[in-house]
Amino acid sequence: MSIHENLLGGPAPTHLPDDPEPRELLAGGTAPADVAAKYPTSSLAWAQLADEAFEGGRVVESYAYARTGYHRGLDALRRAGWKGHGPVPFEHEPNRGFLRALHALARAAQAIGEQEEYERCSAFLRDSSQTAADILG
Repeated sequence: MSIHENLLGGPAPTHLPDDPEPRELLAGGTAPADVAAKYPTSSLAWAQLADEAFEGGRVVESYAYARTGYHRGLDALRRAGWKGHGPVPFEHEPNRGFLRALHALARAAQAIGEQEEYERCSAFLRDSSQTAADILG
């Protein structure tokens, strides 16, 4: 038995491949819209757009950005071998864009009164990464 074997019988954690360019551009002050335009598959750029729109009171716009980041993240997770459930650790930095987009989608859904979507996304976030739910929530 290897020391990395999952003794609980659940799926192994999914770790998205690192894509440092969008993260570096955002950290360097490049506008999230410019990063999203250059790297449209970056959940992190869409999550940042969602956060900025929400903070500016543009909740529907935030919802749209968050949903884009969420779906881009689902695509990336599936390419990384994710089967629709299992841990997506926040501790693995490349996973954070997806987790932030999922949190932003839950937040915006709640703000527009879409309770079922809020509950679904909140549960999905907790199931994927309790750490992310604690930090982002």
